[in-house]
Amino acid sequence: MRNKYKRPSWDEYFMKITEIVGSRGTCDRGRTGCIMVKNKMIIATGYVGSPIGLAHCDEIGHEMHGVTHPDGHQSRHCIRTAHAEQNAICQAAKTGVSLEGATLYIKMTPCYACAKMLINSGIKRIVCAQDYHAGERSKQIFAEAGVQFDLLDDAITAYNDQ
Repeated sequence: MRNKYKRPSWDEYFMKITEIVGSRGTCDRGRTGCIMVKNKMIIATGYVGSPIGLAHCDEIGHEMHGVTHPDGHQSRHCIRTAHAEQNAICQAAKTGVSLEGATLYIKMTPCYACAKMLINSGIKRIVCAQDYHAGERSKQIFAEAGVQFDLLDDAITAYNDQ
């Protein structure tokens, strides 16, 4: 008897593609990639990287910024690069592709700034492989805005110097 091949679900399929897109990232603190999908077709992609023509973290190092959160804990963030979501939104804008009603597949919960951009761009569903340590407010506003949020694994993405 032959083993029956199990095709990946659409979410599994698109998350695998997201990993490949993220491998183009130019900041080793995340190498996050994302894809925007509508009607089971990829309409935009993005990965973490510096603005076009500027040096990348992998070339000259990180541009770290410290943040003190309301509960007093501190975290560090590289601000040299644009986030994967931001780059995907820019790609869609440059090519005239509407994101209205699309699904975002991404490595981790979007940050608060990206969450607001995603809501305003018309994204209706977000699928994340992992959680983000500062993603709680993003999840709240997704719920308020009626954006479906699906977290595949509640593990929090960790950084070496957090």
